[in-house]
Amino acid sequence: MNQPATESHPQHDRQIRVWDPLVRIFHWALVLFFFTAYLSEDVSATLHVWAGYAVAGLISFRLLWGLIGSRHARFTDFVRTPRNVLCYLKDIPAGRARRYIGHNPAGGAMVIALLAFLAATVIFGMATLGADENAGPLAGSWLASFNEHTLKEIHEFFANGTLTLVFLHVAGVLFSSLHHRENLVRSMIHGRKQARDDDVDAGRP
Repeated sequence: MNQPATESHPQHDRQIRVWDPLVRIFHWALVLFFFTAYLSEDVSATLHVWAGYAVAGLISFRLLWGLIGSRHARFTDFVRTPRNVLCYLKDIPAGRARRYIGHNPAGGAMVIALLAFLAATVIFGMATLGADENAGPLAGSWLASFNEHTLKEIHEFFANGTLTLVFLHVAGVLFSSLHHRENLVRSMIHGRKQARDDDVDAGRP
């Protein structure tokens, strides 16, 4: 005798908390302060500098939270080998890119790249401030003793590189949202995602 029709995959509609409040606050605060610093460079030196300090503080927090934070915030959850990242990228054009409840391999690599470029941007920004005005935490340091123009060029290189990565990140988020039929931007607001039985990292602790 046939059983009454029931939902065969009861977990498909299960909403779980993926991004903790601190990750979400960090994400949107970083967007705010990075673009504030980037757009204020030729408008207000004071605003530019203090927005840069805010970015530095946020990066420091994220590095710490990547070690001791919630499951999907930790680097061990989403940092994968270059081979895994390349394999994932090769699967995208073929439509075989599998879904991760946390960061997928490409997204994890983007997180690391953004943190590295942002860190370099603020370090060389502070070195430029130290060389130009003998101010800031790197004033008098060996790094601030380099040519001011050279330091500024390096600072701008990493700032523009970060902007490029941001655009690539947004493109990746939009693609993944369409490919997996979910709203990743909304998930970074309320922190929840729909768990699916075939998520690659569904069974990870």
